[in-house]
Amino acid sequence: MNTSFFGELLQSITERGRALLDRTRERRESAEERYTSLVELCEELLSGRGEASGVALAREILSHYAELTSGPRIAFFEALAKRFGPDHGKLDAAIAVWRANPSDDTATRVHRAAEPRRQELLRRLNLAPGGTAALVRMREQLLDALNRRGDLNVVDNDFVHMFSSWFNRGFLVLRRIDWSTPASVLEKIIRYEAVHQIHDWNDLRHRIDPPDRRCYAFFHPALIDDPLIFVEVALTREIPPAIAPILTLQREVIRPDKASTAVFYSISNCQRGLSGVSFGHFLIKQVAEEIARETPKLSTFVTLSPAPNFAQWLTRERANEQSQVLSASDRAALANLETVGWWQAEATREPVKEPLIRAAAWYYLHARTRNGSPIDSVARFHLGNGARLERLNWLADTSERAIAQACGLMVNYLYDLEDIEENHEAYAQQRTVVASKAVTSLNKAPARDVVPLTEAHNVFL
Repeated sequence: MNTSFFGELLQSITERGRALLDRTRERRESAEERYTSLVELCEELLSGRGEASGVALAREILSHYAELTSGPRIAFFEALAKRFGPDHGKLDAAIAVWRANPSDDTATRVHRAAEPRRQELLRRLNLAPGGTAALVRMREQLLDALNRRGDLNVVDNDFVHMFSSWFNRGFLVLRRIDWSTPASVLEKIIRYEAVHQIHDWNDLRHRIDPPDRRCYAFFHPALIDDPLIFVEVALTREIPPAIAPILTLQREVIRPDKASTAVFYSISNCQRGLSGVSFGHFLIKQVAEEIARETPKLSTFVTLSPAPNFAQWLTRERANEQSQVLSASDRAALANLETVGWWQAEATREPVKEPLIRAAAWYYLHARTRNGSPIDSVARFHLGNGARLERLNWLADTSERAIAQACGLMVNYLYDLEDIEENHEAYAQQRTVVASKAVTSLNKAPARDVVPLTEAHNVFL
């Protein structure tokens, strides 16, 4: 698709539409107050215009919005919540017709009447050049306000509803990232890396240029040079138990035909404005299949994943004297975690290892949020994509963040290309955690397998 041609065409339509708007405003000076606020411009957009002038007005609204500071932005979101919901009069009328004559046709009328006006507003704003990217940024700013303003959740629900359609897997394009990729994209890879920081251009080249390293990103046609999610891959001879040998600049580079394992060691969501919007399952399978076509001798596809919620959960269990997971002796041993640099000295490190790994197995196999999903956000992602919980790795990452978030724990999830669909269905239908014997043998299921914990957001994959 010649995106440049279509972009220039849309820009031309917008400019002509803007000229139409300007001439209309000159003829309607008495209505000037209708354009004095962003909300009134939105009402104008919804009032029903020709497409050219509508596109121009959508661009004007997004331009005005981009100039708002924090306070006016929240006021704008308030207006979206209060003034752009369903038309209650139309909804009442549609419900009355449906009650008098229940049918598919009258039910459709109810459905249409129940749709908040915000959704049509988002559709029309999306027509503007760069509209999709602007709306993703708008939702990111809305997320900043949600912790303090629960009344704005109705607006966020509409963003998620619209984005779920616009960003479904059928629209995503997988591209390999290498040293010949445009610098503008490479700069974003450095900036968006959310798991293992990329320190500089040399570090980036080390991750994408050698023959035993790969990087793939998913793109959307409306965000041509802005990745949505990217995956960093290392080709190795075996399943790695730690991250340092993968990230080090002083390592042996192996030929791809000598590798047996593809390791997905970093998966980063790039667009915070798309948080909570599913891109569909089997994204990792698509990457694995792409690598398998390039390197047919690969037989194993695994992750080396962080455990960003584990330390928080373990702290709660340690404080719970009635814990079904930790005994009194376990809690005594795990008290070493309070010692600064505990992992650096054998005297404080070794007593921690056995109870921590047992607790971690229980955490992954049984700990749940209130809605029955695994507590660990990374586990939810990989299990939903059809992976198997393969191995728990003790002190696999001793960086400051990994110690704080996971007590150094990392996890291997195995992607068996023959079992991915079956594993996915088991998780989707029963929230089953498919795990290896190496993990399940570490503990037995307790009598109660639900541990209430507020579900974490904005965590790393």
